[in-house]
Amino acid sequence: MAFTAPPIPTSMTIAARDWRLIREEARPGPLNMALDETAARTAADGGPRTVRVYSWSPSTLSLGYNQAPETVAWDHCRDHDVSVVRRQTGGGGIYHDAVGDISYSISVPRDELPGDLMDAYHVLLEPILGAFDRMGIDARLVDDEQPALHEPACYLRPLHPAHDLVAGPDGRKISGNAQYRMRDAVVQHGSLSYALQPDRHLATFTDPPVTDDEFRGRVTSIHQEAGIERDAAVDALENALKEWADATTGAWTADELDAARELATAKYEADAWNRDRTDPTD
Repeated sequence: MAFTAPPIPTSMTIAARDWRLIREEARPGPLNMALDETAARTAADGGPRTVRVYSWSPSTLSLGYNQAPETVAWDHCRDHDVSVVRRQTGGGGIYHDAVGDISYSISVPRDELPGDLMDAYHVLLEPILGAFDRMGIDARLVDDEQPALHEPACYLRPLHPAHDLVAGPDGRKISGNAQYRMRDAVVQHGSLSYALQPDRHLATFTDPPVTDDEFRGRVTSIHQEAGIERDAAVDALENALKEWADATTGAWTADELDAARELATAKYEADAWNRDRTDPTD
């Protein structure tokens, strides 16, 4: 008997599930990462799948899972009240604040996505590309890999056709996206560049060999490409996620918030995790 591969999920099959949208909220970096992990557990346990939009308060440098701690300008971050938190996902560090970028995540049971990583990215990037379209920005996956300008920084790493979105005639990066897979769930989260702040971004890294002008030559932003206010960009992203998933606007449960706060304290605030990549909850 010939083997027939299961169909790759699309927005139509994704929307047949129970989804909630959690609209933009500003939270500390450790709690944001804990909420992503908590949302994945909720989805894996039969609860709603979650699409969410969020920002970071205080300003935060989020590190890629494998990022070496010596690439971080720890003293600068401490002196300028920039929190540092390690993500579960790979890639490089991203400086987040209330202006520079807009963050999102999608949490879904693992068996509802393609097993192939590229296919999974194509499914979960549909609403992100749709959001840029709503903003009037011609964003697309980068066609070919491009070399790194500074490996430790997400927006300056090699551009990858699987998950890096570029915009404009010169194809500058406008969004970085990454996934991690738990036993029963997948989280994809990402950053959409809203307003370029190369000086603040680069200052969080140790001796980056990149000038502000070189940063601007690699990275673009929603404001530069479309000239819209940040609130309008957030609305476009929220509405694209909501429509893609046919989601209902929702909220965290009290149990989820309690679990996320406990996880943030035990793991995402711990030096063992953020500096040494050792999970103290294992």
